[in-house]
Amino acid sequence: MGGALKREERRQAIMDLLVEARAADLDALAERFAVSRMTIHRDLDDLEQAGLLRKVRGGATIEAGIQFESDFRIRALQDAEAKARMARAALALVEPGMTVLVNDGSMAALLGAALVEKRPLTIITNNAAMIDGLRDAPGITLIALGGAFNAKFNAFFGMVAEHALSRLRADVAFISAPAVAGVQAFHMDEAVVRAKRAMMAAAERRVLLVNHARFGRSSLHVLADLAEFDAIITDADPADRTDIDRAGIALTIARE
Repeated sequence: MGGALKREERRQAIMDLLVEARAADLDALAERFAVSRMTIHRDLDDLEQAGLLRKVRGGATIEAGIQFESDFRIRALQDAEAKARMARAALALVEPGMTVLVNDGSMAALLGAALVEKRPLTIITNNAAMIDGLRDAPGITLIALGGAFNAKFNAFFGMVAEHALSRLRADVAFISAPAVAGVQAFHMDEAVVRAKRAMMAAAERRVLLVNHARFGRSSLHVLADLAEFDAIITDADPADRTDIDRAGIALTIARE
């Protein structure tokens, strides 16, 4: 199959496989595409450099690691049904006339598209997908946070965004996280953590949105204690919620 594929086609096919299976074996990839292991190594090196995957022993994965989160374009293709359920649960916390803060991430972008149902609203965000999607939406007052654009997270961060947030106030902030361990939420990027913390400080209520598969994982930076959130929305029961239950922290499970 793969011998006929050009380099860019092969790399796109590798990413398509990873989106479906989340991990791939180096030898299996070499056999599938009829190329050498060294060629696959180079492919994986370049895709890792682009922030699209994480190399692991014997292959690659798009699963988050301590210092890795896959590119937003990859995350946007994953867990669509779970994201839609969480967006509906989050939407139930919004009333017309509110000012709503929404952070970066593919989950948040999906919520942003749904928020038009609750207009009129004022929406504050650093999420480029939301800014593009809501700029012409009637009944939406859109406040786009400036700052340094980060292509990996498709959002704006840095001192400009943080200063703007310090001068704003919202009714509710929707915050996402790629990792939850024990009773803390984590993120691998310091600038992203600072922006999320600034959003939390600017809101009367704080809501964490996190996929159930992200529980039981940690990352480089502590984002927040779970007790700092007024609600935590996930799509299914985590495999181990012992620490959360022991701390008396409630989870909202977004079911059908």
